[in-house]
Amino acid sequence: MRPDSEADRLAVTFARVLRGAGLDVPVGSTITFADALAAVGLERRAGVYWAGRATLVRSPEDRDAYDRAFASFWEGIVEIPERSVPAGSISLAFDADRDTPDADEEASDDEQATPTVAVRWSPAEVLRHCDFAELTHAELVEARRMMADLKLAGPLRRSRRRQRTHRERGRPDLRRTVRRTLRTAGEPIDRAFTAPSQRPRRIVLLCDVSGSMEPYARAFLRFVQAAVVGHGRVEAFAMGTRLTRITRELSSRDPDAALSAASRRVLDWSGGTRLGEALRAFNDQWGVRGMARGAVVVILSDGWDRGDPDVLAGEMARLRRVAHRIVWVNPLKATPEYAPLARGMAAALPYVDEFVTGHSMAALGELAEVISK
Repeated sequence: MRPDSEADRLAVTFARVLRGAGLDVPVGSTITFADALAAVGLERRAGVYWAGRATLVRSPEDRDAYDRAFASFWEGIVEIPERSVPAGSISLAFDADRDTPDADEEASDDEQATPTVAVRWSPAEVLRHCDFAELTHAELVEARRMMADLKLAGPLRRSRRRQRTHRERGRPDLRRTVRRTLRTAGEPIDRAFTAPSQRPRRIVLLCDVSGSMEPYARAFLRFVQAAVVGHGRVEAFAMGTRLTRITRELSSRDPDAALSAASRRVLDWSGGTRLGEALRAFNDQWGVRGMARGAVVVILSDGWDRGDPDVLAGEMARLRRVAHRIVWVNPLKATPEYAPLARGMAAALPYVDEFVTGHSMAALGELAEVISK
């Protein structure tokens, strides 16, 4: 249960004033504003003003109403509306305070006379920061459902295809220019041009499904499935003692059907790990031949490898020469005492552009941002 404080009381009261002024202030924004007040303090007007402005104002049209409410509540320049509650006369009540049925009967008369605002925690927000390895089955199902909202897009690259441009620069488009001259008696007054178009880079996802990755493998595969369905240029592979291409199996829009098909396709699920041999198979059959050229390659693995680390280092070097960027996602990196001491991880790390965690929903959201750079 979160302890009550002056900053919390003022934040909730001011949020009620803003709602009375017509602003849409969610409970999550109120909690964020309370945290901001605790960080900047209540001594400086500018700190309080911008803490509220950054957390409570959701559109430019609300700025004037926010300024009037701020002047009313914090500075007393104008009269505070009657339905708002004066600062200091409101208390916070969290859901944990109301767990027992006799809680209201045990409250004193003074406590009942004080207006109470129930601040409810969001289970979805709590779930975003939980480690996948610590989730219950029901929580993991909900986390997989939330992954459908993740938007994965590769960075843009310059394409050989050209597109029309309204700017008078670039390569002249002779066909359109001649066609336009028919309207001006053959005079090329309105000239047309073309410019190079842009297209998203291919994304290649290599997911480790060995026994050491069992707490995270199914969550990662759900993330990979959402990426395959939501983005047209995504290829997916499963890595264990062998390499298995599962793009077609994960292309179904039914997540359960897609994961079931992928599980049947991968014969070495929860087995050993030979990352070097798996990467060699990928480079020989797909990667160096064109799939990884100019692509963003994402490897989701804890780095534990039973194979020769020199083989893994050599294949990572081959992959690095053709890929645009290599992102390694290691869920063990989230632990404070983690160090990349595993032989496989130590051999691959010099060739990695981004080394990130992927242990929670929030971490996967950050991964999506890293991939889109």
